[in-house]
Amino acid sequence: MPALEPVASVRVVATPAALDDARWTGADVDVIRIAPDEALGLGATAVEVDDEDAIVEAEAGFMVALLGADDLAGLAGHTDWPLPARAGELGQGKIAGVPAKVLGGSPALLVTHAAYAAELRGRLGW
Repeated sequence: MPALEPVASVRVVATPAALDDARWTGADVDVIRIAPDEALGLGATAVEVDDEDAIVEAEAGFMVALLGADDLAGLAGHTDWPLPARAGELGQGKIAGVPAKVLGGSPALLVTHAAYAAELRGRLGW
């Protein structure tokens, strides 16, 4: 059964080109491109970005869980959107009615706001 764990992160709002070239610091950093001009570096401790107007903020409000293939397949019945099929692909919407994101890979990464974690665990029976 997957475990949702807190993860320190860094959120950046900058030009798309600056985000493409951003240099992230941290162990096992996973970068989620939330929008063309916004990225969330899960596990990041810092980021260097070449955009003088960039907004860079530490983010402590997310929880993550690693999902094996069986765990990911189990989520399919709780979503009305296609789960990511490829590594690095991002899917987002509601899982069991709770806002969440899934970053494809092996393992896949489930991401939700800390405020929603207990509700998501309960609805998934974790």
